[in-house]
Amino acid sequence: MVQAGRGVNVWVMVPLLAALAMLGPFAIDAYLPAFASIARSLGATAAQMQQTLSAYLLGFAFMNLFHGALADRFGRRPVVLWGVGVFAVASLACALAQTLTQLIVWRAVQGLATGAGSVVSRALIRDLYPGAQGQRVMSRVMMCFALAPVLAPMVGGQLSDRLGWRAVFVFLALFGAAVWWASRRYLPETLRAQDAQPLHPRHLLRGYAGLLGQPSFLLLALATGVSFNGIFIYVLAAPAFLGELLRFEPTQFYLFFMTVVAGMVLGAWASERLAGRVMPARQMGWGFGVMGFAASLNVLAAAHGAALPVGLMFALIALIALGWSLLMPAAAMQALDLAGNRRGLAASLLAVVSSVINALVAGLGALWVMHSIQAMAWGAWTMTVLGWGAWALQHRCRLGAQRVV
Repeated sequence: MVQAGRGVNVWVMVPLLAALAMLGPFAIDAYLPAFASIARSLGATAAQMQQTLSAYLLGFAFMNLFHGALADRFGRRPVVLWGVGVFAVASLACALAQTLTQLIVWRAVQGLATGAGSVVSRALIRDLYPGAQGQRVMSRVMMCFALAPVLAPMVGGQLSDRLGWRAVFVFLALFGAAVWWASRRYLPETLRAQDAQPLHPRHLLRGYAGLLGQPSFLLLALATGVSFNGIFIYVLAAPAFLGELLRFEPTQFYLFFMTVVAGMVLGAWASERLAGRVMPARQMGWGFGVMGFAASLNVLAAAHGAALPVGLMFALIALIALGWSLLMPAAAMQALDLAGNRRGLAASLLAVVSSVINALVAGLGALWVMHSIQAMAWGAWTMTVLGWGAWALQHRCRLGAQRVV
């Protein structure tokens, strides 16, 4: 067992924790460029190919409920090693799949396993690094993580074009194996024996109810989860937004994603620099201020429709992303601090709340706004304001509780 912040090289931990968090985006984005070749190879329709993505997302969302609880019971390290190991095996099985059914099944197994890295890594950060140090580490991990949506389709596209679609899943298997080896070699166990929690269903339900019953925790989860969709709504609508409305060729889509990623990296860098110098609540306020300012300007600019300079439109969306990644590390650390010795469970709930909100926006919100630049701008503004409102209410409740004490 490693005591918080001692005996752990942060320059080893940051890339390792970032790699754990990047497994998910790579599992989604790396194989998307190979959709057509997979469909031809397995004789699948476009609708059937979509099931390979849905199976992964369903598995990912379902198991997010339990990764944290398992980590609170058996320890962080075993859950990560089992999760990443199963991910690597499932990726290899996807590469060897001979039918669409086999591919769907193993994609679901991938999804069940992947969340172990992204969920447990948050608990690990708070276990190892207290206070501002934890926020700095979270910010550095976010800077690395933000690169995944750009790198994954580039790597997947090159492998698919040169070596065929199966090479994409072989790459994911090798990536998973490398992360497993690094985790086994460098990842410490940070759960103290006296903090281990029972895995009994009644105890789990009490834990979930206890956290969700805390207004501060629930409002922080809503604030970060809802406001993220100020960016995500554009990602979900990318084919219509970039292809139909802006007349971009598919080979030009990366320009948008690179701009958004740049905003997220800059925001995470700013968060890392501000940690320990600015109170977390003030930093979150600044982040929402940047998001609100950019989202409001975006609404005004969108009145020009397709006549709006593309560079300005992308810059405003990137500024929304910058604001979100500026506030996110401070908000996540504050939410985990509310959980006491149940940080794994808290990390799971944060992921679940975010996944549910993303699914609702993907299934309903994006469909309403994706064919209009103005509607998308208003959608991003609405998500930003709702998230800001949740944070403002949480901040007010927290100040009120401090006055009572």
